[in-house]
Amino acid sequence: MNNGSNAALYSFLIYTVAVFLLAIWSERYSKGKEFVGEYFLGSRGFGVWAFALTFAATNASGGSFMGFPALIYTHGWTLAFWIAGFMMLPLMSMGLLGKRLNQVARRCDAVTIPEILGARFGSPAVALTATGLLVFFMFFYLLAQFKAGGKILSTLLSDEPSFQSIASTVASWTQSIPWINQASGDYLVCLVLFSTAVIVYVVYGGFRAVVWTDVMQGIVMFVGVLGMLALALSQVGGLRQATEKMAVMTPPEFAQAVLSFPDASLPEVALPKGTWIRQADHAYRTAESTRLSGVAPSDPIKLLVITTPDEIQSIESDSIAESVQVQIKETTRYQFGAGKPGVYVSNPGPSLHSDVGFLAIGTAISFFIFWPFGATGQPANMVRLMAFKDSRTLRVSIVTVAIYYAVIYLALIVIFCCGRVLLPGMEIDPDRTMPDLAGKLTSTAGVPWLAGLLVAAPFAAVMSSVDSFLLLVSSSVVRDIYQKQINHGASESTLKRLSHLVTVTVGVLAVLLVVNPPMFLQDLIVFASGGLAACFLMPIVLSLYWGRMTAAGAIAGMLGGTIMHVVLTGWGYVQHGEFRAYEFLGLNPFVWDLVTSSIAAVLVAKSGPIDRAKYDEYFG
Repeated sequence: MNNGSNAALYSFLIYTVAVFLLAIWSERYSKGKEFVGEYFLGSRGFGVWAFALTFAATNASGGSFMGFPALIYTHGWTLAFWIAGFMMLPLMSMGLLGKRLNQVARRCDAVTIPEILGARFGSPAVALTATGLLVFFMFFYLLAQFKAGGKILSTLLSDEPSFQSIASTVASWTQSIPWINQASGDYLVCLVLFSTAVIVYVVYGGFRAVVWTDVMQGIVMFVGVLGMLALALSQVGGLRQATEKMAVMTPPEFAQAVLSFPDASLPEVALPKGTWIRQADHAYRTAESTRLSGVAPSDPIKLLVITTPDEIQSIESDSIAESVQVQIKETTRYQFGAGKPGVYVSNPGPSLHSDVGFLAIGTAISFFIFWPFGATGQPANMVRLMAFKDSRTLRVSIVTVAIYYAVIYLALIVIFCCGRVLLPGMEIDPDRTMPDLAGKLTSTAGVPWLAGLLVAAPFAAVMSSVDSFLLLVSSSVVRDIYQKQINHGASESTLKRLSHLVTVTVGVLAVLLVVNPPMFLQDLIVFASGGLAACFLMPIVLSLYWGRMTAAGAIAGMLGGTIMHVVLTGWGYVQHGEFRAYEFLGLNPFVWDLVTSSIAAVLVAKSGPIDRAKYDEYFG
């Protein structure tokens, strides 16, 4: 983000300070109240704006503002079909589960989803099974959000000399430490900074801090996206101009290449990742860093090869690489769309790995099912459905969140289709597309200070998800395992200390594991969200609406969906060699997860004795 000014950083820091001030206010407001109900649910008293915006912000996570833009940039307009089902989420989640879930939670004084399931059936086994599966999948979700936070900060600080000095020092300190030495110094520093900030304000302020920071973050996301939309359209010349330019684009190629200097007397230089090299009628971008001297060529490195003639003509070599020569050794083309103009403006969109394109018809239908049903099954959403004040709050919030999502996601599609034109070569690191485009748009517009606020939009999305997920895992461990199973008479001070310890421990473990995450952040998002929905959606729905449902049926439903999800993901990894689930019969694995969960729950429930007592207690 090279804008020659610290204005963006200052703007961003002001935003971050505001988050901490809200956490301090929340902690003071909570004094004197019962710890568990206040810390984990904010005493169940949130009105329309607080409830609607915390629900919206939690779902609009790092996947929405980092992973989703990366996919739009990589595959084009087809992402409009990919995300369309998400607009149904408020109706599905709030309408289907909201009132009944809130009703059960109030009657049994539950603060977690496993606790609701345990109370519904009077079964500790159900609660413990739910807790174990929730912690497992939520951990993957946390990995994705921590990666996004680190990427955003590294982009914002990339041109700060002091930061680069610190990053270099950290890289030298960690070069002999296995696993950690595989990550760049700048990413490590930013990952630690981000995780520390989020963990501190979650530990300090609890659920009320999470909700009110979500409200602020929801507003920041909305304003930031509209600001980026205006800048992107103005700089690309309008939506029609952007679409016409995308229509002639062809997907890039990936290559292994050796770089060299033509003059042996030239000194050694370090070419960073992202260096542009223009050679005759070809344009290349380095996908990894390397060192180069006039004496010997470089080791083979990964390059991105631009194939669209108009893009090639607009690209110039970076000054450090003006005399670099490129010798291609091996080239990998897109399996679908290579050399074909128009693939970015039509279905199914280009794909590097699939010969039927990114969004085949079966996949499109699957995702139309996945987004509303998958998000409905997320425990983080269910927890919020336990915290609204009354039925009117729920009804108004359904409409509010639906409008919010429609504006946000349509705007993101337009913005990053424009970004495809304005910012070539981001395939080397797709998850940096959002912050890099924010920096370019504001720098071109002559308002560098605005970059901090625009980057705050995805940062807000990440923070609003991380804080929710940390609190969700902490509440499950403290409430469902320690207080319910180990120490029923635990004091308020003990629960408080343990909640803080669990939150910090989970955060630290997530940071260690996300040092080397998958290339696409959205891969983690889809795995975790699909797994959580496969585990919880059908058992929760059947528990709330079917009097014949049993504890054994709930456990069978959770385990059946989970096993199918893990099996298909493992099968996909064996087949593709990467973190991607197998799409049996061309359908998203979530469809099969849901089918398996439903069949297992119903069959096991029907095979056992009928006991409607608990159901009638809550809904009779």
